[in-house]
Amino acid sequence: MNTQLPMIDLGVLILYLASTVVLGLWVGRKSRCPEEFMAAGRRIPGWAVGLSLFGTYVSSISFLALPSKAYSSNWNAFVFSLSIPLTTWIAVKYFVPFYRRSTALSSYEHLEYRFGPWARIYAVACYLMTQIARMGAIMYLLALALAPLTGWSVPIVILVTGLLVSVYTLFGGMEAVIWTDVLQSIVFIVGAISCVVVIMLGMPAGISQFVTIAADNHKFSLGSFGSNFGESTFWVVLLYGIVMNLQNFGIDQSYVQRYQTAKTDEAAARSVWLGALLYLPISAVFFLIGTGLFCYYTAQPELLPAAVAAKADAVFPHFIVTRLPMGLAGLVIAAIFAAAQSTISSSINCSATLVLCDIYRRYFRPDASERRSLVVLWIASLVFGVAGTGAALAMLHIKSALDAWWTLSGIFSGGMLGLFLLGFISRRAGNPAAVTGVIIGVLCICWMTFSSKFTGAWIDFRSPFHSFMTVVVGTLVILLTGLTLSSNRYFSARKTDGPLLKPTTNKVR
Repeated sequence: MNTQLPMIDLGVLILYLASTVVLGLWVGRKSRCPEEFMAAGRRIPGWAVGLSLFGTYVSSISFLALPSKAYSSNWNAFVFSLSIPLTTWIAVKYFVPFYRRSTALSSYEHLEYRFGPWARIYAVACYLMTQIARMGAIMYLLALALAPLTGWSVPIVILVTGLLVSVYTLFGGMEAVIWTDVLQSIVFIVGAISCVVVIMLGMPAGISQFVTIAADNHKFSLGSFGSNFGESTFWVVLLYGIVMNLQNFGIDQSYVQRYQTAKTDEAAARSVWLGALLYLPISAVFFLIGTGLFCYYTAQPELLPAAVAAKADAVFPHFIVTRLPMGLAGLVIAAIFAAAQSTISSSINCSATLVLCDIYRRYFRPDASERRSLVVLWIASLVFGVAGTGAALAMLHIKSALDAWWTLSGIFSGGMLGLFLLGFISRRAGNPAAVTGVIIGVLCICWMTFSSKFTGAWIDFRSPFHSFMTVVVGTLVILLTGLTLSSNRYFSARKTDGPLLKPTTNKVR
């Protein structure tokens, strides 16, 4: 069966891609100094920052993986989204004011004032490596899904995505990132809702048939409420969501840097509420698509080829090409591209910001001029654009790119969040406590990540926890180890240890 998009849909996709590049270059034309490139002049309205945060939250992985998850199982993974209101409240009350009090654009600069240079470099290195892996996984999975639909090869889709995003991010800076995020957010919201409408209208007996089939097959279940932490229960996913969202709002440079682009503190707080709470219903729409596809093809099994039915990940792309009206299919494909572009552009700009603030100005040229700093930002943006594209191409030879991404992100994120929370909560924990906590925590994370492969005599040493608990346990181990050791005089903070928050408010030159 030919599953390639008609020319009109390809035209819609190409028009969208061209529009994002033009928009990015146009709004970012003023990014001719480091402050503009990294913080968009700190003049972005709160609603635009909120849509940009929302766009960063949603990736092509979410757009493709969440419907697949709901199609093949239930709404258990939606519990992750239910943790957002709590973590948003914590972010608005503590994290946003914390970062807004200091105009430093690096979210890791503060760690140096608390624990020393090693903490800052450790966090920066974790973030940069994570972002390269993240860009690679997103571009690869996007290409894997869209290559059969567009008729382009997987490497070509990767190269096109990497090139287009790198161009407007390189020349437009953070302002281009934010305003293209606004466009992209609108596109994939419209695309997702359109899919739900088409599915519901396509049910032979109407919406009541959808509700009946879904209920009979327990498709709306949020999972078991039992206490088994070795399974993906409601509580396991909720704990995972809380920790991961605290990481996003508290330590992820992609979020923290956006806090500084808002005009006022109030606008920054409103942007977090808008971005986070917008994701809650839209993620429900993604799950509704998956459940709808299950009901749609259960009611009309002749519409789904056996080869497609055997692979849950292929059902949604098949539906896009074969059942969506002409033109709308191109819009939905554009929406999937939009979800990828938003995340990748953010990763490139924020990674370049850290290279300038945490590496170049910290260790090589503290008094770098605006022109030299801007050149460093351009070069770093180009390097990370190429590195992300290269990582995606390298994943052509990896058995599971998604598994590789989850493994790497679990190791890096657990160590970063645990260290940040230790410095944020405790004023007694000193360098020795932080170092010891990070070492023990990372070892714990590695054991939980890789022990599933233990065999033979080592099989009894496997982790009994579900993989979602890796980042939860790792973060708690670092935090609790640091807090416990801080009661000892040797491990507690000395007079030379500074507060977590930088006492000055120096603006980026």
